[in-house]
Amino acid sequence: MRNRYVDLLRAVAIIRVVTYHTLGFAWLTIAFPAMGLMFALGGSLMAASLDRSGVKAIGRRMRRIVIPFWVLGAFAVVLMSLWGGMQHGWRTLLWFLPLDDPPTSERGGFWFSQIWYIRSYLWFIIASPALLWLFRRWPIPSLLVPFTVLVVLWETGHGTGGTVRDFFMYVPAWMLGFAHHDGTLQRISKKVLWPLCLVMGGIGLAMLLHEPGPRGYDMNDAPVADTLWSTAFLLIMLNLAPAAMSLGAAQPLVEAVNRRALTIYLWHEAAITFVRMVGVWFGITLVGGYHDFVQLALVAALVALVVLGLGWVEDLAARRRPQLVPVPARAPAPSRLEEQPEPVPA
Repeated sequence: MRNRYVDLLRAVAIIRVVTYHTLGFAWLTIAFPAMGLMFALGGSLMAASLDRSGVKAIGRRMRRIVIPFWVLGAFAVVLMSLWGGMQHGWRTLLWFLPLDDPPTSERGGFWFSQIWYIRSYLWFIIASPALLWLFRRWPIPSLLVPFTVLVVLWETGHGTGGTVRDFFMYVPAWMLGFAHHDGTLQRISKKVLWPLCLVMGGIGLAMLLHEPGPRGYDMNDAPVADTLWSTAFLLIMLNLAPAAMSLGAAQPLVEAVNRRALTIYLWHEAAITFVRMVGVWFGITLVGGYHDFVQLALVAALVALVVLGLGWVEDLAARRRPQLVPVPARAPAPSRLEEQPEPVPA
């Protein structure tokens, strides 16, 4: 059966990502650490697909990511070529298969700064057969080793970003998604799990409060603290997963966000940058007080237009009948968890 709880978590996470990138409220990274949670949901779906289809699942999952990304890649290459400043070469191909950060121009970097998530997600898909094998044989070491590598990278000054840092930062969350799929997290007693999460999250929060980053108390500036805090958060959220739930009147909105989560994520930074650019053109202040909510409303409206115009590409990538409005006219038939849309965030 379709997991409505997972749908709800994914919808809240993608809305939180858009809100944070629009308004820049650092407290959102503490209140709802979306990235770790979304990688965990992705790992859960990937484990389900591997158990059902084997290594064929890699191609299917990548297809659902890269086809919508091609649309963004074509737009990015054309836009930055017209602006100038973009260096063309073989790395331009990364705009169509982002296994590394694709090249951008100075201005283009603001429009497309979200690509790191797609890059990390693709690497996790490719590595999932080996990761799942390792996790099911040595679950605790497979979680502790990448966290140890992250700490070493951070302490030696190599943990501020990039493909390697992001891999070791989020691969534990991806593998905890394996545990969620296997039912391991749900079987852990709350008397054991919650105190562990309290200690882990407390250490992470204390690290951030002791040494805030350039944006203040923003978890994105403290990878080790972020990993501890978000891991504790996602463990509790996944442990609390009910066997079944009804979303009531919110179900159409939650389902629409889930069916277009990748489109929302891919294009929301461009929407934010465009809204701010128009505000500058007309001399309108969009920061501070009620202007923040005006800016957020404009970004939401623009993202909705992009979803209507380009969201159907997600249907093609998933080999579904393309729909302009991503909400079925009638209640959908029950589907397996692994057949849900790809989760995005963060």
